[in-house]
Amino acid sequence: MYHYFKHLRTILKHRHRVIYNASHCGIFWHSLRHDLSKFSPKEFIPSAKYYAGNMSPIVNQRKANEFFSTICQHHSKRNAHHWEYWCDWFKGNIVMETMPWKYATECVCDMLSASYTYNKKDFKPDTTYKFFMERSNGIYMTKATREYISWCLSRYAELGFKGLRKKDTKKKYQEILSVLPRYEQILLPGAGEMKF
Repeated sequence: MYHYFKHLRTILKHRHRVIYNASHCGIFWHSLRHDLSKFSPKEFIPSAKYYAGNMSPIVNQRKANEFFSTICQHHSKRNAHHWEYWCDWFKGNIVMETMPWKYATECVCDMLSASYTYNKKDFKPDTTYKFFMERSNGIYMTKATREYISWCLSRYAELGFKGLRKKDTKKKYQEILSVLPRYEQILLPGAGEMKF
């Protein structure tokens, strides 16, 4: 069964919340392009089919298709605020680039919005931080990206949007980038050597 209107309402709520969050973080104009791929037929139609209301339709599609999601494939490679966008594969190994400040900050706004949109009743300032920390090990991102995002979510848990002012987040981002590498590799067992 397809839930076109329910899905549309959910993605509009989520998008508006991201824009609201982004206005507090100094990336309002940038955020106006947030998740526009969700309105394309390739994403919208299967998302309406696997609509749940309290979580992303990607979860239901993964359950139905032995963990594979066409929605996620289409979405994450067209939206640079997703960690998958910054991952590449070379000879069976994973190569990662640190997310630029603007996209990493949009990622924070996106996660806060998703937590709020899917579970408004139980949302608390530390909800997203706890969610991220519990699942962080299963996400492929550089140490710099991970540290910046966890710092932002921790600041939000403690101070709300007062902790995510543009000058503060930019300063922290530069501080993290000055000591951690921009690129990292994960060498997987049985994969090829990282050489040309």
